[in-house]
Amino acid sequence: MSHTDSVLTRAEQDFESHVTSWLDWLRIPSISANPAHNADCQTAAAFAARELAAMGFTVEIVPTPGQPVVLASHFGAGEAAPHLLYYGHYDVQPADPLELWDADPFAPQIVEGPHGPRVVARGAVDDKGQVATWLAAFRAWFDTTGGLPARITVLLEGEEEIGSPNLEPFIVAHRDRLAGSEIAVISDTNQWDIDTPALTASVRGMAYVEVRLKGASRDLHSGMYGGSALNAINALTRALGQLHDDQGRVRIPGFYDGVEDISEAQKAAWQSLGFSEHDFLGEIGLSVPVGERDRSALERLWVRPTADINGIWGGYQGPGSKTVIAAEAGAKISFRLVPGQSPAHIVAGFKQFMAAHVPADAQLSFIEHANAPGLAIDTANRFVGAARAALQAEFNRTPALIGCGGSIPVVEGFRRVLGIDSLMMGFGLADDKPHSPNEKFEIACFRHGLRSHVRFLGEVAGL
Repeated sequence: MSHTDSVLTRAEQDFESHVTSWLDWLRIPSISANPAHNADCQTAAAFAARELAAMGFTVEIVPTPGQPVVLASHFGAGEAAPHLLYYGHYDVQPADPLELWDADPFAPQIVEGPHGPRVVARGAVDDKGQVATWLAAFRAWFDTTGGLPARITVLLEGEEEIGSPNLEPFIVAHRDRLAGSEIAVISDTNQWDIDTPALTASVRGMAYVEVRLKGASRDLHSGMYGGSALNAINALTRALGQLHDDQGRVRIPGFYDGVEDISEAQKAAWQSLGFSEHDFLGEIGLSVPVGERDRSALERLWVRPTADINGIWGGYQGPGSKTVIAAEAGAKISFRLVPGQSPAHIVAGFKQFMAAHVPADAQLSFIEHANAPGLAIDTANRFVGAARAALQAEFNRTPALIGCGGSIPVVEGFRRVLGIDSLMMGFGLADDKPHSPNEKFEIACFRHGLRSHVRFLGEVAGL
């Protein structure tokens, strides 16, 4: 019997204890957005630190201006062994609105679902459950062999759910501790479906801009000034209404500069996944797709850039009526960007677009809230090959190479600061409801995640 087979046997023998540990972690309401839960965040960090220390890791809980970072290292199979950086987060979203939960969000429940038992709790999948899969894999290796088959550094932060404001300064300050890592391993993404594993090979970046338009020196009476004075809301909405053409393309100058088409082989591979946009939209009460009409659904969701108005305001919004011409209006716009696009170039183009589409009296101002490029992972990387082999062995099915429509800023940060790519091997499902009431994680997915990480470490040992 191989080392990996022995470790898998041990993982199955101890499976219930791994689930119990996961549930104990979920009971800690580590809500980073609420200062009232600062002590709970520290408790959640200490919980993970104890788990790692019990497996022979050298562990430090490092203070930051916000929530602490758990930084741990294990020499593994020696200096010549591959060096992996495992990243995750122990903080969770607020559970509000509480009345929409079927039970206390921090009293995890095991309930039956279409795929067997599932755990329902805040953080069940995002990200405590997924982190718990690789913590359990470490434990299985340690309990079976007395060590780990690779050098491993662990970085667990407590502020991912509020935008990781202190993570990059931490990475820069601790660059020496993190140096030498060959790839970052992240489990905070999804499988393709319950039976099909996936590796996320690309993520979209983000430019987020707030625009404000000012007209008159004060709000005006619409009877006295209507038909003559500039209405800030009218001017702003007219400009923003021209962001897209009739074919769904974004009309900002230079918006598609650097954007490359995916290969025909990739298009065929995604077509074979059998994605139903009708069902995808039907789940949220919609039926008609938007976006670029000449692109497939998965292209639009994963590898094409977008522009969306996320919020808009101006004028009177209280009860009853108030016949006012607003002096000021504003909106927030997010641009999901793909590899090849420059966030700074996109923001400059948006400012140029707005200036060209508002009246002469309109005064524009802008606030930039986020700026991160999209990126693609080198799928020829030997660690990606090890992960594909591990997933193939676990699921008996070729893993899908998928894109992620959202942004994972830490992936870009690891590449820019440390010079390493990320291996995004996640085990969530599309219906897990992260950030929503009744968040869940299938126990079948937890088991596959644990076993896949065991297999991955075995494959890495062979490198």
